Amino acid sequence: MTGENRNLILAIVLSAIVLIGWSFLSDMFLPQQPAPAPVATQAGAPATVPAGQVGDVAATGVQAVRTVPAVLAESPRVRIETPRLSGSINLTGARIDDLILKDHRVSVEDDARPVRLFAPSGTQDGWFAGFGWTGNGAPPPDARWTASAGTLAPGKPVTLSWQSPANILFQLVVAVDENYLFTVTERVVNRSAGAVALRPYGFINRTGEGPEAGTNTFNVHRGPLGVLDGTLREGEVDYEDLRDDGPQNYHSAGGWLGITDTYWLAALIPPQDAAIEARFTATPDNRFQTDYLTPAVAIEAGQQHQVVTHLYAGAKEVAQINAVRDDLGVKLFDRSISWGWFWFIAQPIYMLLAWLHGIFGNYWLAIVGLTLIVRLILYPVANKQYASMAKMRIFAPKMKEIQEKYKDDKPRQQTEIMELYKREKINPLAGCLPILLQIPIFYALYKTLLISTEIRHQPGPLWINDLGAPDPLTPINLFGLLPFDPPGFLHLGILPIILGVTMFLQFRLNPAPMDEIQKKVFAWMPWLFMFMMAPFAAGLQIYWIVNNIVSILQQWVLMRKYPAPAPAPAK
Repeated sequence: MTGENRNLILAIVLSAIVLIGWSFLSDMFLPQQPAPAPVATQAGAPATVPAGQVGDVAATGVQAVRTVPAVLAESPRVRIETPRLSGSINLTGARIDDLILKDHRVSVEDDARPVRLFAPSGTQDGWFAGFGWTGNGAPPPDARWTASAGTLAPGKPVTLSWQSPANILFQLVVAVDENYLFTVTERVVNRSAGAVALRPYGFINRTGEGPEAGTNTFNVHRGPLGVLDGTLREGEVDYEDLRDDGPQNYHSAGGWLGITDTYWLAALIPPQDAAIEARFTATPDNRFQTDYLTPAVAIEAGQQHQVVTHLYAGAKEVAQINAVRDDLGVKLFDRSISWGWFWFIAQPIYMLLAWLHGIFGNYWLAIVGLTLIVRLILYPVANKQYASMAKMRIFAPKMKEIQEKYKDDKPRQQTEIMELYKREKINPLAGCLPILLQIPIFYALYKTLLISTEIRHQPGPLWINDLGAPDPLTPINLFGLLPFDPPGFLHLGILPIILGVTMFLQFRLNPAPMDEIQKKVFAWMPWLFMFMMAPFAAGLQIYWIVNNIVSILQQWVLMRKYPAPAPAPAK
């Protein structure tokens, strides 16, 4: 293999390290500052409300953060009970501010509590959604609503009602499906003596950045996001930018907007045929809000008007996200999952993993199957690579002879080597294409394991209890026998060690580089990768190990087909 070829491969590999390893390195050496402590409002005090004709409503007071049970007990509520959700609707302000995800736990322990998505204002991680109207006679943010039933369940909608002093009836008809989609019908019945002009709105409000505050966000978008006017809005509306640059306002035909964590999403889906005004904003007391206003509607005396909108509040499960996108015609709703730069590869890889999971019944075997399928697809290219490398082993003595003969004439040396390649039909760049093709696939799998709710907390083989987390066992502390946990990259698990050994064996089968510096770099690279891969997901390490083993077998077969010549006798 020529020096140019090895330099190119080395550059590609180092680029992959930078691409995938930046998140890990920045967490170690460039930790983010923790978010400021949240400042909560009193129970029932209005949080930020939509912009437009209505300005922000100031809190009526400030007090210490309180527990969720204490705040929930302060106001009347409608229970939410579905196969996958439990919680309640606050009748003060008609807020959906209490949601628990029954199917998801905060950790892999058997007694781990379920994930809390929404929490009321005044708690540590307040996060809630609401709907209403702006205009004369509209319900104030702290209006006390009445409910038609005590429990909201699939197939059993609840109507929330509030009547103004001017005899205008406002109703929110709330329905929920078997998963995470709420349908809210905002209805106004004008029983007054004159016409009224109103603008329906929806909002999502959050105190602080949630449990993931302070974690690196290079590879995963967390915070406000949306698709407005057909464009994904995330980079300009994240937490830091909203604090630094102020509110961001948009005009859009339909679309969606919300606030997301790695695995969870709260998103408003206004009528897709409405021309909305959307806004993302932050307040000095570390609250964030995304909201929209629909066009003003004049409702004559004795008439009524209604608008149907939706709220997605739950796990970012691919099947549910895609169903909402297709059923409601919401453009790019699937991009609420942070697939990354290679989303067009990551999405098919996830679908393939899900299909293999249906066959094998677990995700670690699905990852092995994915690796074999990728290797099978790339077999023709890889076969040419290994055949070319095997030929180069045969002609390595001849290339060494040319280098020695023309060591003082580099242009002639390169010309003679290229003539040798041409005469013997050797492609010195054959080894680059498989690496180039593997990099986006590897990165896409990395993102899939990092963000897929379906793979979160899925067990692997033997001691691996979470494919999305690093290998938990390490010989550094004698596999847990010593009472300490090695920090950072020193937490060298069993899988990373196997990865380093298989990469070392694979490199040993390659033709040795003639340049001494390159020889040292390639000799150390397996052990460098062993430490680099230690903090990454166990599922990704399984993929790489299986890929290395297949490569070793393929190279071994081709080496027998193209045996290296016996060394020349010493002069």
